[in-house]
Amino acid sequence: MKTTNLISEIRKKNSFLCIGLDVDLDKIPQHLLKEEDPIFAFNKEIIDATHSLAVAYKPNTAFYEAYGLKGWKALEKTINYLNENYPEIFTIADAKRGDIGNTSTMYAKAFFEDLGFDSVTVAPYMGQDSVEPFLSFEDKHTIMLALTSNKGAFDFQVKVSEGKELYKSVLETSTHWKNSENLMYVVGATKAEYFAEIRKIVPSSFLLVPGVGAQGGSLSEVCKYGITKDIGLLINSSRGIIYASQDTNFAQAAKSKALELQLEMKAIINDL
Repeated sequence: MKTTNLISEIRKKNSFLCIGLDVDLDKIPQHLLKEEDPIFAFNKEIIDATHSLAVAYKPNTAFYEAYGLKGWKALEKTINYLNENYPEIFTIADAKRGDIGNTSTMYAKAFFEDLGFDSVTVAPYMGQDSVEPFLSFEDKHTIMLALTSNKGAFDFQVKVSEGKELYKSVLETSTHWKNSENLMYVVGATKAEYFAEIRKIVPSSFLLVPGVGAQGGSLSEVCKYGITKDIGLLINSSRGIIYASQDTNFAQAAKSKALELQLEMKAIINDL
């Protein structure tokens, strides 16, 4: 999927909302546990209720791998359902992969060819030859960790080396890699004050922004420093939407929470 399609969806829906499908069987409505595939049943209802408000969905693969083969099958069914019924939706495999070249190529094939995701998150710690295999896939996007929303981000990502923070070096270096136009970046919403500096390095790249809502990030602050003429942001919300209710009306409750964010986004877009 080209970013032009994503931009078109953002304009059509007045939304740059990404919904994280991080399914924990201990948190979903108990009546779904009677289903043959509770994870997929949960995802399907969430997707059907919220697809008109979201431009992207992001399953975190750990929440599927934790349940073994059944979990992986549920992930496969989820992405197939999205691709077949809502092909306009941008899909993100939040897998945070990244290894030596041959291994990265296999990871990329798994998510891009076998499962059919539009994008996958990768960790850049091993450098260029661990990321470029993902970038070699046409019409796919690689979303590289840049500045994350967790407390441990300060352990390494903002350390200064040769007068420059590490995350800035990662961003600047990545722009010179082959097919770097297919790169997007993860930047946590809890680091809103850094967005202005990030935009100096990657002025038009899309940023996947977790941390709004449950982790305390501010949508208005992120947009103040990070938004572009083509929006350039995918704001992810997971727990705040999908676990809005544990009752039988959980999907409608999720839709209501998604609508709250979408209306905020619409107002921001209208003010551009």
